[in-house]
Parts: sequence; C-alpha cells; structure tokens
Amino acid sequence: MGNAGTIGAGAVQWMTAGSGIIHQEMPKPVDGKMGGFQLWVNLPRSEKMRDPRYQEIPAEEIPVISPEQGVTIRIIAGSYTGIKGPVREIVADPDYLDISLEEGRTFLHQVPRGYTVFCYVFAGKVTCGLGETLLENRNLTLLNDGDHVQIKATAGPCRLLLLSGRPIREPIAWGGPIVMNTQEELEQAFREYEEGTFIKATSHHPY
Repeated sequence: MGNAGTIGAGAVQWMTAGSGIIHQEMPKPVDGKMGGFQLWVNLPRSEKMRDPRYQEIPAEEIPVISPEQGVTIRIIAGSYTGIKGPVREIVADPDYLDISLEEGRTFLHQVPRGYTVFCYVFAGKVTCGLGETLLENRNLTLLNDGDHVQIKATAGPCRLLLLSGRPIREPIAWGGPIVMNTQEELEQAFREYEEGTFIKATSHHPY
C-alpha cells in the first residue's frame, strides 16, 4: 500500500496483521553487525479478522527504569512497578521486558497465574526460579505456572527478555506467514492472497 517507516537502534515495531498486512523488512547492518528479535503472537479466532494495526515506537519512548543499583529494565509492553510500556491494547495482554542485571543482582516480577511465561538470555548467565536452573547465552526456557518470576545474574552481567501473555488454547494451523485455526482457513487465506483479495483495508494511512 506504499506505507514505510524506519526502525532505529533500540526501537520497536508491533504489527497486528488482523485481516491482512503485506510487509517487508530491509535490515541494514552497522559496521557489519546487527541484532534484533522478531516474535509472533497469535490471535484468537474471534480477533483474527480485526482491522490491521501498526505501532512504531522509537527508543526514546520506551521507559527505562532502575529500581535498584545494578538492575535496568526497559518496559516495552505491560508494566513493572506501575510503569507501563508504550505497546498497548494487545489482545494477549503481554508483558515484554528487556532486563539487564549486574553480577549477583536479582530480578523479581509478579505474573498472573495461568499466563504463559518464558525468558530468553542473550548475554551472560542467570539462574531462574527457586530451583536456580542455570540459563546461559541463547538459552530459552518456558516457565512453570506460578505467582512470580525470580532471576539472578551469575558469573558477570547478563541481559534477557522476559515475556508473558494470556494463553489462547485454540488449535493452530500455520503455513508460511499466515496463522489460522484450521487447514481449510489457511487454504482460503492463501487463495485470497493469490487472487489479490487478501488485504481487506480500504483506506490508505501512513504509519
């Protein structure tokens, strides 16, 4: 549709595909290096055909807090100590926290019971939970149900993503970039894409 935007270092984009968005990313390394994360969050059947939506958040609009020395938290979505992230009104009710800990520091965060919670370490080592399960760089773990998450940095500083959200508990049919509930719905979506009727939006809005 001709829309475009530039995502700089530390920035976030949150795209809700809904009834259809065709998109393309064109990343450009700086000094031969580039890092980033792309996460997919499913929508329940009742919300899959909602209007598409796009949120582009520059780095300076993401709250950064240090509740104590050696602990730094970027709040992308959800909230921590009453401070809310800029990505809002998402069906899955996610918390999305970017956490940095100095060696020996502990992060504690309450989560709703029944929510899915996972963390991904991308620098250093941490112990997670009362059993102190060791997680190293590039380890991802799905946590058991409970009331809170406890993470402690070991052997130097660390950085990790902590995400939680309301589970959907519906069947998933996944093909390439499209996620539906059944194989029949998936085949229909691909037919619409091939026929040029996939995008349902009729207006032309800049991001």
